[in-house]
Amino acid sequence: MREFLANFKDEDISNIKNLNAQELNKLAGQIRSEIINVVSKNGGHLASSLGAVDLCIALHYVFDLSKDSIVWDVGHQAYAHKLLTGRGPRFSTLRKLNGISGFPSKFESKYDPFLVGHGSTAISSALGMITARTLSNKEGEIIVVVGDGSLQGGMAFEALNQVSYLNEKIIVILNDNEMSISPTVGAISSYLSRVITNPIYNEIKGDLENLFKKIPRLGEPALKAAKRLEETLKNFLVPGIIFEELGFTYLGPIDGHNISSLIDILKRARNFKEPLFIHVVTKKGKGYRFAEEEPSRFHSAKPFDIATGKNIKTKSSLATFTSTFTDKIIELSQKNKRVVGITAAMPGGTGLSKFSKIFPNRFFNVGMAEQHGVTFAAGLANEGYIPIIAIYSTFLQRAYDQVVHDVCLQDLHVIFAIDRSGLVGEDGPTHHGIFDLAYLRHLPNMNVMAPKSTEELKAMLEFAVDFKHPIVIRYPKGSPIWYKEEFAKLDKKNSEILHGKSEILLEGSDVAIISLGSMVYPSLIAAEKLADIGIEPTVINARFIKPLDKELLNSVFDNYKFLVTIEEGCLKGGFGSAVLEYISECSKNTKIMRLGIPDEFIKHGDRLFLLDELNLSPQGIFEQVKKLCRK
Repeated sequence: MREFLANFKDEDISNIKNLNAQELNKLAGQIRSEIINVVSKNGGHLASSLGAVDLCIALHYVFDLSKDSIVWDVGHQAYAHKLLTGRGPRFSTLRKLNGISGFPSKFESKYDPFLVGHGSTAISSALGMITARTLSNKEGEIIVVVGDGSLQGGMAFEALNQVSYLNEKIIVILNDNEMSISPTVGAISSYLSRVITNPIYNEIKGDLENLFKKIPRLGEPALKAAKRLEETLKNFLVPGIIFEELGFTYLGPIDGHNISSLIDILKRARNFKEPLFIHVVTKKGKGYRFAEEEPSRFHSAKPFDIATGKNIKTKSSLATFTSTFTDKIIELSQKNKRVVGITAAMPGGTGLSKFSKIFPNRFFNVGMAEQHGVTFAAGLANEGYIPIIAIYSTFLQRAYDQVVHDVCLQDLHVIFAIDRSGLVGEDGPTHHGIFDLAYLRHLPNMNVMAPKSTEELKAMLEFAVDFKHPIVIRYPKGSPIWYKEEFAKLDKKNSEILHGKSEILLEGSDVAIISLGSMVYPSLIAAEKLADIGIEPTVINARFIKPLDKELLNSVFDNYKFLVTIEEGCLKGGFGSAVLEYISECSKNTKIMRLGIPDEFIKHGDRLFLLDELNLSPQGIFEQVKKLCRK
């Protein structure tokens, strides 16, 4: 490990306070180099973390983390924090199985006060923490670092709104790099841009106060009169001063890459007794040219070659579900002018970037605001448009109430393209999309599908555009797993999607295996292994979670002693639970085994390894079905 960075190999983090300005800048370079080196191999959130290095160093220099706490919103920015809090020797294990998490985690370090993975939450949790400290007469500052993208979220403003009411000392640092995951959109982004271009309000305000105070006798009255003009001054120089109106003292904007200046302002911040909002301007990807030039691509970077910045290609030549979604939605939009695309700050990740270039007037990026996005889609559907809202499974959780009240209750034709359903691998428990089946299938008017392949995804999108009710298509990250060339012919057989109907892929006599989406191909491979030992399975592609194919299920109950359901989702309330409920209604005696995600949060690590641990690989399915049939 590099010279200065080597001093942070354990949890004694006070060494930073002994460094001078030149050494701190050198430390920043070493941290950036270490982050680039590890992320180039493991993948991870590169651009955001590089941009926040200098700010992180200044925070560690000024504050005493034995009693003070830094709460990082989302955590994309926190790799430097990990390196400075004793995790340097294990940093090479970032996002690896049993290695350190890609996000701050209270289970990993005492210097991570709160586990984070979703945006816009940090101000709320920090307000709760500082209020608890006040009630307990406990010392210590709470510092929140929030990105400008996260600040767009409604939850962030709900928390900001409570600051003046509580009037607790809290330091909120806005790390403004003019981006969330993709370039930020909307009024808040425009407002912050105006602030950056008009940074003189605080300078003039301070100069005037000092001047008036020096005037004998008339100083204080003149200052009071000047304060009555303050609103005019604010609105003239910095439009709105929204943060001061919310109860903060606003400082900024400040160069987020000048460590000495950051240290000076943070030292001043310690002396404030009221809520403080510090606006820091940084450059996403700072210190690595390719990340500076393409910050969106290096937000959540895949392994790459440091010298060229180019991604290291994987072996699979298969199209991904996301790229297939992109091509198909463009095709459907060319045929139907009422189709529109919506995303919440993730046009790249969800595959809508290409769509946005072809149909700029029919593409809507609502920012990091999933709740608004869903109700916005409902409004469009209410007027006869066909909104396709593309959101990661884990982020749709944030808009549950809107799905219930604004879409399902009105039976509106909104299409939910739920990407990253199932296990997402290295991003871990905050991002695994394992709960969507359970929180969607019980909603009246909702319909839920899962494709086994990219070709079936195309067919489901066509079906969904013609369907007139709320409908979900959930699909996993990447390409179909455990794919074989001979499986391609299955897409041509029974390719038409019929409402609530599944398809039989393989017929046997001993056990029925009903698999959902990503679990169909591993089930077919397991069936081959079972046939080799004399167990002849029937393999069914469920296609629909809701409504269930009750006609087929009745046939299964009547003809098979054993039934196995397999899903890449939580077992509590999921697809297998739906089948169990129907068995109970029918008073059948079929013996059922459910394979899926157990009632726990799943760690981060390689997706295929995690699936194998959960008996959701071909070998795991084979072993479990064999055990069931030979009892």
